[in-house]
Amino acid sequence: MTHSLPDPDRSMKALLADYPSARRALFAAFHIGGCQSCAFSEEDSLAKICRQHELDQEEVCQTIVNSHQEEQKLLLSPQDFHEKTQSPLPLTVIDTRTREEHEAVKIRESILLTENTLSQLSTENTEQEIVLYDHQGKSVLDHVSWFRGHGLKKTLALAGGIDAYAKEVDSSLPRYRLEMD
Repeated sequence: MTHSLPDPDRSMKALLADYPSARRALFAAFHIGGCQSCAFSEEDSLAKICRQHELDQEEVCQTIVNSHQEEQKLLLSPQDFHEKTQSPLPLTVIDTRTREEHEAVKIRESILLTENTLSQLSTENTEQEIVLYDHQGKSVLDHVSWFRGHGLKKTLALAGGIDAYAKEVDSSLPRYRLEMD
């Protein structure tokens, strides 16, 4: 599916809602938004940010769309994830939430992401298939990027997190809401 270029006159808040990968893409490609000196307000428009940094607006918009399309390839729907867990092929499922959340409710096959988990994975087979999940899929792609950047190229993310999985696949899992959601 192709996406039209984002409207550069919309607020960054609105743009980020449609293109969650935009923040990562802007920082990776143009060093925008990752530190205090290059930060932007979510009320700023993309056009304003491009003017401030003397960037070609169309190139920036295309970078955002390309990033979004690439990140969509890293997401597994809850149903596709469930099918993978039923396969005889080895699959490592990692929970990136807090220990308290993991102990309260988790996907049966999952292990909690800890420093020990990271060190074990980085020394094991880098061809293993890994699926990461969080609560609602809001930060899991950051973790996937880290894993892939460290050689674990077969790392994917559960779209919508454990919340979507509980809604769409396993209704026995209790759903919950965090105060910051």
